[in-house]
Amino acid sequence: MWRCCGRLHVALLRRRWALTVSPTGVAVRLHGAPTAPPCECHAQRHWDCETEQLRVSFGASGTCWPQLGGANGMLHCTGVVMAPCSSSSDGSDAAARRGVDERRRTKWTLDSWRHKLLLEGSTSRTNMKLNDFLRNSVGGRVLDTNENVTMQEFFQDPETFIQNKRLLRIITALPSYQLLERELNEREILLEAINKLHHEGVFSIEQWRDYEGKDTITPFPKAKLNAVLTQVLAETRRKAEERRRRTQEMKFTISTNTEDVLFKGEVRYKEMKLNDFLTMELDGEGIVATNRDVVLEEFCKEPARYIHDAGVLNEITTTYRYLRMEETVKDEMDKDEDVRKLQYNHVSTLLGWLVAAPEVKEIVHGITESFLDAALEEVRNSMRMSAAMKLEGLYESVHNARWSHLVELPGGEGTGLEVREREPPQSWRHRAVGNTFEKDDGAEQSGAARPRLLVLTSDRGWPYTWNRKGVESTRDCYVNCEMERAWQIVKGDLTEWFSPHPGAYFEPKRRVLVGTPGIGKSMNAGSYLLYQLLHYDVRKLQMVVYFIADRKFLFDKTSRTVSTYMGDSSNESFVGSLSDRGMKGYIIYDVAEPDDEPSSDLPPRGWGMVLVSPPFEGNYKEWVKRSGATKIVMNCPGESDVKAMCVWMRRHQPVRE
Repeated sequence: MWRCCGRLHVALLRRRWALTVSPTGVAVRLHGAPTAPPCECHAQRHWDCETEQLRVSFGASGTCWPQLGGANGMLHCTGVVMAPCSSSSDGSDAAARRGVDERRRTKWTLDSWRHKLLLEGSTSRTNMKLNDFLRNSVGGRVLDTNENVTMQEFFQDPETFIQNKRLLRIITALPSYQLLERELNEREILLEAINKLHHEGVFSIEQWRDYEGKDTITPFPKAKLNAVLTQVLAETRRKAEERRRRTQEMKFTISTNTEDVLFKGEVRYKEMKLNDFLTMELDGEGIVATNRDVVLEEFCKEPARYIHDAGVLNEITTTYRYLRMEETVKDEMDKDEDVRKLQYNHVSTLLGWLVAAPEVKEIVHGITESFLDAALEEVRNSMRMSAAMKLEGLYESVHNARWSHLVELPGGEGTGLEVREREPPQSWRHRAVGNTFEKDDGAEQSGAARPRLLVLTSDRGWPYTWNRKGVESTRDCYVNCEMERAWQIVKGDLTEWFSPHPGAYFEPKRRVLVGTPGIGKSMNAGSYLLYQLLHYDVRKLQMVVYFIADRKFLFDKTSRTVSTYMGDSSNESFVGSLSDRGMKGYIIYDVAEPDDEPSSDLPPRGWGMVLVSPPFEGNYKEWVKRSGATKIVMNCPGESDVKAMCVWMRRHQPVRE
């Protein structure tokens, strides 16, 4: 069955057949036309010498009638004559053709061969036989004795082959004939250009870009080659701009590279080839073949080294496009220099910039410093929550807590305790035993004063008493060898976490620290772990979050601030948002009340966590199952520990006789 894809032209035969047209205009039927074609029912076209028109005979009767629909009209056996239409009213055909054209369009590159692109769309129809052309265009066998005459031969001397001048005028006036003649002329021009470029050693688009003799090529092939070159360069720039757009959409995090911050994925003009720039911006003026590998960065440093003609160089360097490019290239060179300086000083990310010393920040250009400071502020702003409230001075109070210690004085009977206002020169030593640590008594120096108790004093107290009405803030945190052992275990987890090769699927360990209610738990263990985590390398660990009851405290080590989140437990989602921004952090979850288990959201991916609890399994059993946490059991303070605490608390009281 025939399918109409274009406009239908209907020719009625000499008999009066009724015409039925479908409402959609897609199918037309002539009632009375034969439905089963006889073998000789094919339409044939003949030149009518009397009327000097093309006529079509149909069926066995040989009835002739004028051809409709142009030279390519087709007659169906049902009496329907079909011809391709030029367009449709709704534009769907044009859209379909555009889609086909897009799919068929050749993808050119700088390595594409010049003869392929020059001859693209140029057919070899000039080699077709004259009689084939005439049959397709005017019908009939008009040159029975010249079957082997080609169109190329015919173009050279048409009158030799067709003596009927009227018919010859009609043939040469046909659009298809004129199109074919134009194609032949263009093909000859293209072949001439191909031969010339072949002798000049120009075989690819890249070589054409650097070719200095473009003006010696005729305009038609020159324009075709330039159009393809512009298309290739524009496509390259479009892809680069697309990469830049995607990069600019990304959000900065604390781990974003300084280079990405400064350039934001923009196209590096300094890396662009000089000849590409001259082609796209200055119509190829000043192109020299020997400069094919010269980039704009090199050219801007010494322009006269690459373009020796002073007049041409002056014309180029005084244009607005060049001056704008030169300024951009110099800015990029300054940024690249700053990136190298920062990397030399071990600053490669925003976090590195945050903790960099003032003298390091002074070595970069002012614009670079402004860019990095602005990006860092953007990261900080993205972390600020509307529900958060800053607690002034508390970060410094915990971070700068003062050390004191009590030592046992050796010397036989009557050994006492002495308070000393500093950190001990030697603390307890622990050794690894399996997956845990034990105190190593053998590591202590013989005869040296042995520390019995360490004390950390925070002038503003510790988180477990903050924001609690009617509760007096306790300033002192007591640290014994069991507290230190717990920290050594957590510290070992951190060391494994931040090792150079932790493994593709490594997750920071989760811990449950079980201690004595009160002194052995939040009053000491949680506070001491917090202090040590705040002093851990900020380049590795930027956040510490302390949960206790309905209070949440965020210790931001990058800005050295403490923020509090009160009330609704859904605020715990802010920890996940910090993880999403690339922050590394650690959570201390102090179970202050029975059945006060953490939510299933804690910890977020890529964060460590320790749950501090009294020895009531109901406080942590379900969370341990979900998180796979490992238990650390902390022994109760010994008699000597309690004695040392009493001595510390009474240190300012008069000594009893």
